[in-house]
Amino acid sequence: MRASHADRERAIDVLKAGFSEGRLGQAEYEQRLTRATHAQTYAELNVLLADLPQGPVPMPPAQQAPPAYQPVPRTFLPTPPPKTNGTAVGALICGILTPMYGITAIPAVILGHVAKSQIRRSGEDGAGFATAGLVLGWLAIGAVLAFILAVVVASS
Repeated sequence: MRASHADRERAIDVLKAGFSEGRLGQAEYEQRLTRATHAQTYAELNVLLADLPQGPVPMPPAQQAPPAYQPVPRTFLPTPPPKTNGTAVGALICGILTPMYGITAIPAVILGHVAKSQIRRSGEDGAGFATAGLVLGWLAIGAVLAFILAVVVASS
């Protein structure tokens, strides 16, 4: 994944801290600084920072050895995708089941409206699922009402 300017700046800050703490010599600091400013990906930045602590370093107990590896700092990890709203999925399922079980049109409409408001509030994914459930539900309700109207008109 490509690194942004902010990611490179954070990496440079870690290098500056490592240099000021005496963990890096002048030549190595300058070399890593040059590589950090030209880094294109998170992997390139991680290679430059893998042996440097990022943030306060807790002292390990005397009888315990320090860990063999350093995990990738949160700064360089991609953010997880937003969660899909479960109510929107329910609305879609009810809408899809409407041709087989006509009664599911009403829950599809109700769940679709509830899901839309939850998605607006929380920022979750699933707006398309909610819309599809709403459309299928309202289409089924409209078809039933049209059928009832046709029967009433035909019988009078």
